[in-house]
Amino acid sequence: MKSYRDIAGDGGSNILGQVMALRERLETRLSRVRHVVAVMSGKGGVGKSTVTAGLATVLAHEGKAVGVVDADLNGPALARMLGVRVQQLRLGPDGVVPAVGAAGVRVMSMDLFLPDEATPVTWRHPGGLAADTTVWRVTTEATVLREFLTDTAWGDLDFLLLDLPPGSDRFAAVAGLLPRLAGVLVVTVPTLVSQAVVRKAITAAQQRGDPLLGLVENMAGYVCPDCGSLSPLFPDGHTEEMAEAMGLPLLARIPFDPRLAAQADAGLPFALTHPDTPAARALASLAEAVEGALQP
Repeated sequence: MKSYRDIAGDGGSNILGQVMALRERLETRLSRVRHVVAVMSGKGGVGKSTVTAGLATVLAHEGKAVGVVDADLNGPALARMLGVRVQQLRLGPDGVVPAVGAAGVRVMSMDLFLPDEATPVTWRHPGGLAADTTVWRVTTEATVLREFLTDTAWGDLDFLLLDLPPGSDRFAAVAGLLPRLAGVLVVTVPTLVSQAVVRKAITAAQQRGDPLLGLVENMAGYVCPDCGSLSPLFPDGHTEEMAEAMGLPLLARIPFDPRLAAQADAGLPFALTHPDTPAARALASLAEAVEGALQP
């Protein structure tokens, strides 16, 4: 089977056949995945990766087979959060063997291809007009994500979580690659500025007809690491009202805990190391809600 590199030099012959073959490979690979779930926001800085990593480790701890794809190619974070940044990828008989992180979560991230965390992803245009660069880069990013999904030896999975980059347009590009999408989680923080952007992303997904599972409010208060009290972190962003207006259930409200950030930096699963904290309980509730929403 030809890769996209072969197709590029194929002189344009039988392009449609090659595209269909790639699509079939992807469908075959994902046929062993019960649920593909995208985690999106539209807004940057709301903690999509934190939610994805936490949800993945809770599900895996419950005995589910879980994989994650860091679809934010230019700002990958999941490799560090799940403790696999230093792992080396290897090629197995069925494809690239994913890194294995906290609680046994299988991970594929652009970060695993970079020599260190200070190295940015550089998209090198092959030539031509500068105006073509944006279109070329979007196409290249889509190709890389397709290969992450298709060429990784995921095995049998109960859940494959996709941590999406900011922007409703990026969601459409990633969702368009997938033969099927079980559901979409939407992450916001309790500020009106964030929710104004998140609403646009929700509307875009609804217009596409994608299955929205519900809304997750991240940073829903501040947990004092000494006394455990919960205090407001932002002014009330009226998340419940937004969820009702957009026709979505509010699945979880996850407070900010400084220990969660420290554990993420260290690649440790906060929900498992601090299970009795409000944030860990909220992640456990989110996992339960997602499983319930996806029951046949």
